[in-house]
Amino acid sequence: MSEINIKEENGIDIIQFIPKGVCSKMMQIKIKDERVIDAEFIGGCAGNLSGIKMLIQGMHISEIVEKLSGLPCGSRKTSCPDQLAQGIKAYIDEKQKVHS
Repeated sequence: MSEINIKEENGIDIIQFIPKGVCSKMMQIKIKDERVIDAEFIGGCAGNLSGIKMLIQGMHISEIVEKLSGLPCGSRKTSCPDQLAQGIKAYIDEKQKVHS
């Protein structure tokens, strides 16, 4: 996963990052009160990523990291769900740095 960009709009954190080693080219996640309220994926398997989007809406970010981290895709050691989890983990780490 590349560097994460975080911006805040009206109490909603919007994170964007470019995943590495997967078909998806960009991920954008909107988070409010540590829960995902929306997700957008550019590239990748449209059906699978639409399903992931529906499943993670309303989910607590720590639960997403716990459930999706480390999932491979075929012979790849990472996957779009894993890269999503890594992006959210990077967001959590950045938020902890700011509040420390």
